[in-house]
Amino acid sequence: MSDTKSYSPINPPQRYLFGPGPTQVDSRVYQAMTKPIVGHLDPYFFQVLGDVRQTLRTVFGTKNEFTLAISGTGSAGMETAVGNFVEPGAKIGIFANGFFCDRITEMCKRHEAEVVRLEKPWGEVFSDAEASEFIRREKPGVVIYVQAETSTGAFQDGTAICAAAHDAGAIVIADCVTSLGAMPVKIDATGIDVAYSCSQKGLSCPPGLSPFTVSPRAMDRLKSRKAPIREWYLDLRLLQDYYDGAHKYHHTAPISMFYALHQALANIMEEGVEQRWERHYAAHKEFVRRIEALGLPMHVAEEHRIWNLNTPRIPQGVNDTAVRKTLLEQDGIEILGGFGQLAGKVFRIGVMGPLATTDNLDFFFDRFSRALAIAGYKVPAGVAH
Repeated sequence: MSDTKSYSPINPPQRYLFGPGPTQVDSRVYQAMTKPIVGHLDPYFFQVLGDVRQTLRTVFGTKNEFTLAISGTGSAGMETAVGNFVEPGAKIGIFANGFFCDRITEMCKRHEAEVVRLEKPWGEVFSDAEASEFIRREKPGVVIYVQAETSTGAFQDGTAICAAAHDAGAIVIADCVTSLGAMPVKIDATGIDVAYSCSQKGLSCPPGLSPFTVSPRAMDRLKSRKAPIREWYLDLRLLQDYYDGAHKYHHTAPISMFYALHQALANIMEEGVEQRWERHYAAHKEFVRRIEALGLPMHVAEEHRIWNLNTPRIPQGVNDTAVRKTLLEQDGIEILGGFGQLAGKVFRIGVMGPLATTDNLDFFFDRFSRALAIAGYKVPAGVAH
């Protein structure tokens, strides 16, 4: 008797990805992934890669020559930043106001760095004066902050952070995982030296790649590094030999994922980068108007909100798990709740990519208000559900 098992074809359920990521993917991106693969040293692949790198510069808002996509998710981008620019014994200053600040702190500690942190409650951001005073006091060699904190919905302007860091002789690493592709990142204008993102949020692409950019200033720092880089796979000096120059073999790049990112970026350029930002901002403003009409306040102050990831507070007495279960089981809608300091306190609702339209907001709020009512929340009169 055979032990082999017969498997039916994969048939995923229809989902509407209104969570913080992964997000909805355009059909043309899926179609690009069906194209025949070529070898990872094929001239055609490097042609695709060249297009991706050039467009990423536009979306990042940078002229950095060293701009590419790391073969790995956003966490691989974070590991790449830490592994290449954080040395044992180095003093690292971290602006800590969310889960991903804590994650990068852990990575720095594993690299035996001396970590100093400026703390804020989750959802708050740092003022210019606070940032400057912290850097002047601590004098770190590397400064790290999260531009768009996925766990809280807060956007941190980094202009003062970068200015103070550069005055102190430090380089700046910024986590742009949630912001890239949906709102201005402004690498060069802000003064960010090293930034990483992901493919599955604002870029509306499946997960698997981490856009990454390094300033000439940071590249000079990397070249002068004395301690060996511990992560062979994420060693930027080795990756530079693969992506640039003679294309020396390093690893087998995920060809189909690069096809997908190529198409996702082409979609952005077709729409227009600034027009895409405007669409996401308009969708965000409309989301806030409707969520407040339901009686749910936003967790983050208006001037510090991420446009494409919203964190309304959960009404008292409402079980967020029950609401999310109703949405998923009855309507195929995914949203997520908070965790860490915000567990049970906020919903995390992404409105990005193909879903950032008025029609999709109509669909979402019709189902969301109904799910709240099922969970026992009294939906205000005049708000349909």
